[in-house]
Amino acid sequence: MGELRRVRSGTADAGIGFSGNQKTFRPKKSAPSGSKVDKWYYSIGVANVFPLCLQGAQLRKHIDATLGSGNLREAVRLPPGEDINEWLAVNTVDFFNQVNLLYGTLTEFCTPESCPTMTAGPKYEYRWADGVQIKKPIEVSAPKYVEYLMDWIEGQLDDESIFPQKLGTPFPSNFKEVVKTIFKRLFRVYAHIYHSHFQKIVSLKEEAHLNTCFKHFILFTNEFGLIDKKELAPLQELIESIIVPY
Repeated sequence: MGELRRVRSGTADAGIGFSGNQKTFRPKKSAPSGSKVDKWYYSIGVANVFPLCLQGAQLRKHIDATLGSGNLREAVRLPPGEDINEWLAVNTVDFFNQVNLLYGTLTEFCTPESCPTMTAGPKYEYRWADGVQIKKPIEVSAPKYVEYLMDWIEGQLDDESIFPQKLGTPFPSNFKEVVKTIFKRLFRVYAHIYHSHFQKIVSLKEEAHLNTCFKHFILFTNEFGLIDKKELAPLQELIESIIVPY
């Protein structure tokens, strides 16, 4: 699976407005030769260029085709005959970049002054710990939390023992657990955006894009059981409106 090394492109999604301060976007080094990413397939839908192996390219084409049909439920299903871990891996990178892009539109407004803690409404506060550099959860501002999170996810994606690059290399036995942690934490960014910055999203005329991205995210997590119900509580009513019609 090849989306492990991302090369940022200068092309922006036409549906997204950008502020001048995009701290969550960082250039990534290209993949080494001889890896799974020697065969390239470019997807520029979310302002990034993804290096993919042939199998990954086929999965991305499937995602693009099903999303283009407007059927999000079909878009999240595992394609017949495909490996579940490959499917989770391809989508993990896609959702990471979607959230990264969405939050990038708000960095001018989500500041340590406006958001001194990472919250999702008055009842929920998130503290950061990665278990390695920061073992004890610490209170940080929302932008700092997102910065820590994006760095941590990139570290997971670049770790070949978790997201293998070489053809034939198996995924680790705990791969789904890693993916679940990534999705749980990405959800927290959505929860913060909806609770703290939705009016700004509306003023930027990006609410339709945000809602579509979140709907896709929730249908995918629901399809594969990636986030525990208690973690979804900050946006439960919105989630129920997404899941029930399906």
